Amino acid sequence: MALEKIKYKKFLWPVVIGLLLWFSSPIRPEGVTIAAWHILAIFVATIIACITQPLPIAGVALIGMTITVVLGIVPMEEAVTAFGTNVVWLIAMAYFLSRGFIKTGFGRRVALIFVRLFGKRTLGLAYSLIGVDLLTAPATPSNTARAGGIIFPIIDSLAETFGSHPKDGTERKIGSFLVYSEFQGDIITSAMFLTAMAPNLVAVEMAAKAGVHITWVSWFLTALVPGIISLICVPYIIYKLYPPEVKETPNAKGWAEKELAEMGPMSKAEKLMCAIFGLALFLWIISSFIGLDATLVAFIAVSLLLLTGVLSTSDILKETGAWNTVIWFSILIFLANQLTKFGLIKWLSTSIGSALHGVNWIWVLIALFIFYFYTHYLFASGTAHVTAMYAALLAVALAAGVPHMLAAMMLALCGPLFSSTTHYASGPATVLFGAGYVKQSDWWRLNAIIGVFYIIVWLGGGLLWTKVLGMW
Repeated sequence: MALEKIKYKKFLWPVVIGLLLWFSSPIRPEGVTIAAWHILAIFVATIIACITQPLPIAGVALIGMTITVVLGIVPMEEAVTAFGTNVVWLIAMAYFLSRGFIKTGFGRRVALIFVRLFGKRTLGLAYSLIGVDLLTAPATPSNTARAGGIIFPIIDSLAETFGSHPKDGTERKIGSFLVYSEFQGDIITSAMFLTAMAPNLVAVEMAAKAGVHITWVSWFLTALVPGIISLICVPYIIYKLYPPEVKETPNAKGWAEKELAEMGPMSKAEKLMCAIFGLALFLWIISSFIGLDATLVAFIAVSLLLLTGVLSTSDILKETGAWNTVIWFSILIFLANQLTKFGLIKWLSTSIGSALHGVNWIWVLIALFIFYFYTHYLFASGTAHVTAMYAALLAVALAAGVPHMLAAMMLALCGPLFSSTTHYASGPATVLFGAGYVKQSDWWRLNAIIGVFYIIVWLGGGLLWTKVLGMW
């Protein structure tokens, strides 16, 4: 059996920077303990390794936790408790739900129905495909699974139908526009639902540690108006800035009907998937009103999928994305929580809060949001970025007097949105850009423009909307 290929050279920066921080403890800031400084060194090294990726993120996280225990900073008994948090298992269960969408073909059927209904024009096709992303987002915490597993195969097939492919230089006919529209649409839907993207749940867990409890409904209500504005405007903006050569798509309806005919009538598995997904969505919406835990809702839905045979136990065991996420998510949250436990976050927030004394909290929040957004150019993982910065920036915002729920929600919503920066910013970016339909120069140019739109709508408009909601 061949050995796993490991990119040892990519360990260089994590190790060097980690060691420099570790051995610089004698000159650490006053008020920071040696233990806090050492956990910071391991945390920073782990985050940098998540960016350079000598190993997949789960492997990197596992090594980081092992070093923390081996060096005696945290006992093993405490470290293993990281795998028992509610949010970790909410993510895992939602991954299993998304597997049901793909396995049963229900996700593909919904996408084809949308294409049949709204696919007469290319712009309508973009809206319809984003509509499928919106519909499946609440139960799909992997936006890569939505964009890459459900939507992209439809786009690729449509592009082929209209003779649009990067291999022969015809990608601008229709393929480029649809791929890029889906990329931005996936970002918007990821911001609209707490359960639509794994980093959202990282932020929720960290906010809870700071004493701010974000529910599924509070997230949805905060994101609702900026989300609707973005869903309406962004595809049209892309249509004007990056227009497809083919504007009318009369063949799309016929193609969708042909594909649906080949699928046949809706199977029993699809009907069950639809019903169970609807039940889960309903329970998530009312969970905060009836005191039902959101993670329990996810467990109920997955249990029903198993009891009805929609998913098998083998499907659960083979869902590597879920188990991979359980490992790295648990460990990165654990390491981030240790920074709080050892007092580093409190020291940082107190220090910066003192420096910002007298500055109006609105300006502090605006500055933190913009800083958080644009620093994603340095990251290749939304999870790594949220884990590295969210807790610290939230602590600074709270110390500056920003209302607690407002600070937690605005910074949490920035997490999905900053994925609109680069072609390596997230899983969907990697999948969709990697298909070759959009040139890198176009990707960055369009992202720069739409990024400004997101800041105006989600930060500026978001502040006005949260005022209506009574958050401040």
